[in-house]
Amino acid sequence: MALRLPPRASPQSGWAVSHERLALGTEKPQQFIDITERVLPCTRLSGISDGTVTVQSLHTTAAILVNENESLLLDDLGRILSGWAPADALSSHDDFGRRTANMTPEERPNGHAHACAMALQNSTTLAVISDEVQLGQWQRIFLVELDGPRERDIVVTTAGLLRAWAREGLAQRSVLPELVEEPA
Repeated sequence: MALRLPPRASPQSGWAVSHERLALGTEKPQQFIDITERVLPCTRLSGISDGTVTVQSLHTTAAILVNENESLLLDDLGRILSGWAPADALSSHDDFGRRTANMTPEERPNGHAHACAMALQNSTTLAVISDEVQLGQWQRIFLVELDGPRERDIVVTTAGLLRAWAREGLAQRSVLPELVEEPA
């Protein structure tokens, strides 16, 4: 599921910001999910030709990673994360007899997932140049699930210069007031 908000821009400036929210379900406690093919269309549909795209996880136990989609490498990365913060390690966060903050009815022990997330990032920003997200030959964008299975939300924000056709379309349907400089 994707929620598309219309680009916000001043037609005179040629700059815009576009936001999309992607939802996906994960299947395993720890999982590397290649979301590249879901992110790229968001950028293309934004109408932005040159700028940046930021991909952000809206969760404290899911991260965003740019790396190679090679199964043996992903197995290694998963093993390293699990070794760094084992699921069976003692965690004060998992002591529901003592913990009172941020509790939900479906709460489960996940201190290890928070520790793994500390080693990763919740977002990444990539360049958009001439309508293309700049990824190296082997680079892919991943959602890294650290406490699944769960439903996860990702926000994709593209910001920058609009393509000519997008500027024209915004100028025709824009409800933004024209900026007027007042005399000093």
